[in-house]
Amino acid sequence: MLIGIKNASKLVGISVIACCAVLVCTMFLNFYFDVQLIENEITSELSMIFYNAQVSTAKVVCLVSGGCLLITSVVMLMFYIKHYIDTHKQELGILKALGYSNRTVAKNFWVFGISAFIGTVIGFGGAFLMMPWFYALQNEDKVLPEIAIHFHPTIFLYFVILPTVGFSLLAIGYAWRQLKKPVLLLLKNDFQTSAKTKKQKEDTSRECSFVDDLKRNTLRSKKTLVFFIIFASFCFSAMTQMSFSMKDLSSEMMGAMMLIIGLVLAFTTLFLAITTVINGNIKTIAMMRVFGYSQKDCCRSILGGYRLMSYIGFAIGTVYQYVLLRIMVDIVFKDIEGVPIYKFDFPVMLISLVVFIMIYEILMLVYSEKIKKISIKEIMIE
Repeated sequence: MLIGIKNASKLVGISVIACCAVLVCTMFLNFYFDVQLIENEITSELSMIFYNAQVSTAKVVCLVSGGCLLITSVVMLMFYIKHYIDTHKQELGILKALGYSNRTVAKNFWVFGISAFIGTVIGFGGAFLMMPWFYALQNEDKVLPEIAIHFHPTIFLYFVILPTVGFSLLAIGYAWRQLKKPVLLLLKNDFQTSAKTKKQKEDTSRECSFVDDLKRNTLRSKKTLVFFIIFASFCFSAMTQMSFSMKDLSSEMMGAMMLIIGLVLAFTTLFLAITTVINGNIKTIAMMRVFGYSQKDCCRSILGGYRLMSYIGFAIGTVYQYVLLRIMVDIVFKDIEGVPIYKFDFPVMLISLVVFIMIYEILMLVYSEKIKKISIKEIMIE
């Protein structure tokens, strides 16, 4: 098999993203289905208002938060499929030169679906473990009748079975498409397009230092990783600020759950993105050190360009959590008595920003030390 256990183990981060996505969606969607079963038992007007608010909340969370997480997990899975194929073009070319058909080699890529299966199963199971607490929290004041937990096969189908099958087929299809390239092109390990070459020629006409030019090219050639950096900062910003607001709007336990999920998503995505950036530029870093560039120059050229992207992600996350909470308070729960007025919390935003800057810079320092330990001799031997 072209892909072994060692290669599949690198997809743990994707399983974490899928787990968080399915955990959130399963809890709220299952509650949405179960709360609809008690609609006929509601007699008072106040209870009906609260019921409609709970139904609307489940819809908003599933469509906005859950949908965002699911889309991100899809993008990340597609990225890793592409990244693996791009870094193993020569091996694929050799297999094709030996007479293996495109279909035979591509079928091995079903393994990528395992990462989705592991993550979705853990997220689905974790959601059912948390549902007793979650249902009690949603009906804490006993405004609604008792809400029983039911198993809905449709949720399992859409959140576990279909993602696993879909991502396996996606991996096979993408591999088959890449293998349609000529064998010599695969063996050359060079897929540069004329458009990209033209772009590079235009850039050389501008006077700038090598380090700055390399920094721009790194960002331009790793657009998907730019998205991941922004998303990691977005998760940290939105979830940390929202978790503090949950203390007044919902409960401390809900805030803690949101904080944990946000931090897991942020650190997992940031780790995968930065690790991929460094691993993809090991030879470049080694050659820079051979020509006398300092460690600071190496870090600035490879990682420096992502700093601005991380701050943009933090700003987007701040706006997102504010808009989402205003929708929840001013639209979804507008007819419910006792719901506090939500205002933007500047102190919490500043605290979150300071903590984010500290964590981000510490991570950059850690990875700069990793760059420092890259062996020039080993790279040159390869």
